[in-house]
Amino acid sequence: MSPQTGPNPLILLDRALEQCADVIASIGANQAHLPTPCHGWDVQTLLHHLVVQDLHNFTVAARGEKVDWQGSATVVGADWSHRFRDSAAVLKRTWASADLNRLIALPGGGEAPLRSRASQQIAEFTVHAWDLAQATGQRVQLDPALAEHSLLWSQRMLRPEFRGRDKTFGIEVPVPEDAPVYDRLVGWFGRDPHWTPASAH
Repeated sequence: MSPQTGPNPLILLDRALEQCADVIASIGANQAHLPTPCHGWDVQTLLHHLVVQDLHNFTVAARGEKVDWQGSATVVGADWSHRFRDSAAVLKRTWASADLNRLIALPGGGEAPLRSRASQQIAEFTVHAWDLAQATGQRVQLDPALAEHSLLWSQRMLRPEFRGRDKTFGIEVPVPEDAPVYDRLVGWFGRDPHWTPASAH
């Protein structure tokens, strides 16, 4: 199935955004300082990454434009749940009016349909929803279809040179092939599936 004729990825992106929004809505102000599975990031830092950086950058990406991935100086503040939902609504509207088959330039050369950018966004929100749920002790049933899609996409795209100290991604944590899909997904992204706040100390 070619990217041009594949299933509409926006259905899964909507689900990923809703799942992440639900997790964020359950985070209390007194949990902002808690560590997360993202090495060196506490809950507040990860919320800033999602609410201030990702939603803005992904909206730019959905317009087919070049993204400046440098960090924003804007602070997320305490009203992170409403800010996430408001900015997620803007991202959804941008994607809804986009031509998914429009060809865009790839960083390393070549072209790909715009719809390919949606899978990166699905993976980002899916993995970070798990991060935040683990960090704040939420016992939630995360959507396995989002993890399956994210894992398949990232196994094609996450190259060895992207991993390591001072790199975007950590070294893969080996996970049994028959492990639950979220264990396999977060292990692939360099997280320990059995991470807890206590193990961060």
